[in-house]
Amino acid sequence: MRELDETSVTAEVLRRYADGTDPRLKFVMTALVRHLHDFAREVSLTEAEWFAAVEFLTRTGQMCSNVRQEFILLSDTLGLSTLVDSINNPWVEGTTRSTVLGPFFVQDAPVMENGADIDGGTGKGEPLYVEALVTDVSGKPIPGATVDIWHSDHDGFYDVQIGAGDELARRGRFTTDAQGKVTFWTTMPASYPVPHDGPVGQLLELSGRHPWRPAHVHFTIAAPNFRRLVTHVFVEGDPYLDSDAVFGVKDSLIKEYESHPPGRAPDGKIMDRPWRSLAYTFGLRPAESAASQAA
Repeated sequence: MRELDETSVTAEVLRRYADGTDPRLKFVMTALVRHLHDFAREVSLTEAEWFAAVEFLTRTGQMCSNVRQEFILLSDTLGLSTLVDSINNPWVEGTTRSTVLGPFFVQDAPVMENGADIDGGTGKGEPLYVEALVTDVSGKPIPGATVDIWHSDHDGFYDVQIGAGDELARRGRFTTDAQGKVTFWTTMPASYPVPHDGPVGQLLELSGRHPWRPAHVHFTIAAPNFRRLVTHVFVEGDPYLDSDAVFGVKDSLIKEYESHPPGRAPDGKIMDRPWRSLAYTFGLRPAESAASQAA
């Protein structure tokens, strides 16, 4: 077929994928072509708009580096990251809902003992005591689970944003004790904007959207025979809970970070200034449950 037009070109493109040897690639590409062509027809895409889109994607790629992934940021702000997470991690009763990983996870976080202070000794920010309980779907504690924690400082910056990444703070890797618990001290996280000095930020501005995320603490939890959990616990009352720039908030992940006057903390520490506490139970899904979901 040679006389292709806006109604016939789609069928011809699909025909050329018909003999693909990878069934999954063929399925994905033909679906992509159908939806992409339908989109262009629906909006009557102009040549100027098409070229602007090409330039936008080019600048997005040029913004990427070993410490910044602008395409993932684009996916996040379009809600695609949350959609993919929801498709691949359907909720199971008794488990904690997952959400996006975010760009500031560090693979080799410092190993910490229960009760440690992970703030990094800055002395700034409101003290926060965290008690995390890890269980299976029936509520039975899981000892020996690996728990990674990281969050922003009181100004909304992560350690890797401030320096070259060699001065890690407000992050750590813990192991749950015999009761399935992890405890640690840190400081309160703050709301913060996603990086908005690039093409994604420009798109947000042109769309009348802000770049802010509500305050939260990140958790990833892994244990043998259980599916890895990636999630946040958001601060109740944060002004950006209903407009998170990356669509990561879920009601069950919002928790009160309780305020306390000076005095004795749960671990016996005497606090000479006001402090906060967070207690949260994380339910893990069995690994075989994940396999059955994918089947």
